[in-house]
Amino acid sequence: MFEDKVIPLDAWVSQAVDLLVGNYRDIFQTIKWPVEQTLNGLDAGLNALHPLIVIAVIVIAAYRFAGKGLAVFSVVTLFLIGFLGLWEDTMTTLAMVLSSVVFCVLVGVPLGIWAGRSDRFNASLRPLLDAMQTTPAFVYLVPIVMLFSVGNVAGVLATIVFALPPVIRLTSLGIRQVHPELIEAAQAFGATRWQVLRRVQIPLAMPTIMAGLNQTIMMALSMVVIAALIGAGGLGSPVILGLNTLDIGQAVIGGLGIVLIAIILDRITQAMAQKK
Repeated sequence: MFEDKVIPLDAWVSQAVDLLVGNYRDIFQTIKWPVEQTLNGLDAGLNALHPLIVIAVIVIAAYRFAGKGLAVFSVVTLFLIGFLGLWEDTMTTLAMVLSSVVFCVLVGVPLGIWAGRSDRFNASLRPLLDAMQTTPAFVYLVPIVMLFSVGNVAGVLATIVFALPPVIRLTSLGIRQVHPELIEAAQAFGATRWQVLRRVQIPLAMPTIMAGLNQTIMMALSMVVIAALIGAGGLGSPVILGLNTLDIGQAVIGGLGIVLIAIILDRITQAMAQKK
C-alpha cells in the first residue's frame, strides 16, 4: 500500500544538513568557540590542580550543604577514584559536565522565565522540548559531528541539547507556581514587572529552579558514555574501550566512576535546593 508513496524525509534531512555544512560553517564555528574556550579552560584548570585541592573543595561543599555524612562519603569516593587510576578522566568529565551546565543555565533559565510568564511562548516551546528529550541521542550525534567535527566540544554540544529541557521546564513551572495573590500584592505596592520577577517570582521559584539544575546535571552525566562515541574523553572512554575489547573490568571501573561522581553531585545539588 505504501511502497510507492514513501515520503523521502531522510533524503531531505541529509540535504538540509549538507546545505548547512557547506554554506554556514563559519556560523557553527562561532557557536563552537565559547563552548570550546570554557571547556578547555575548565579541563586545563581542574587537571592542573593538585588532587588534594579538588578533594578539599568538593568535601567542603558537601559538608556545607549536605552535612558530615556526605563529606565523609566524598572523601572515600574521591580517593577510591584516584586509586582506580581514573582521576584525570574524572576531571575531564567534571569539566564537560560543568561546561554543559553553564550553557544550559545561561540559555535555559531565561527561556524558562519567559515560558513561565507567557502561555503562548510556553505552548510553542513545548514541542521542541519534547523532541529534545525523546529523540534518541544517537540520532543527533551525526549532524553534530558533521557541523562541529569530533572531539570534546562536539560531546559537550550534544550534552547541552540533551540536558537543556529540564532546567527550562522546571524554571517555567516554578514561575507559574508562585501564588497570583503575591504578585498582585507586589503590583499593588507599585512594583514594576521586572521588580516582581526579581524580588517575588524568582526567589519563590528558586527551589524548583534548583531541582531543574539537579536534573540537568544528572542528564549531562548520563551522556558521558554516548559523548565518548564521538571522541569526547573522560570517564566514557574506558567504558567504550572496554566494550570494544570485551574488557569487562575496564568498562566496569569507568561506569563505577560515573556513578560515584553522579551520587556526589546529586546529593550536593539536592541539598542546595532544599536550603534555598
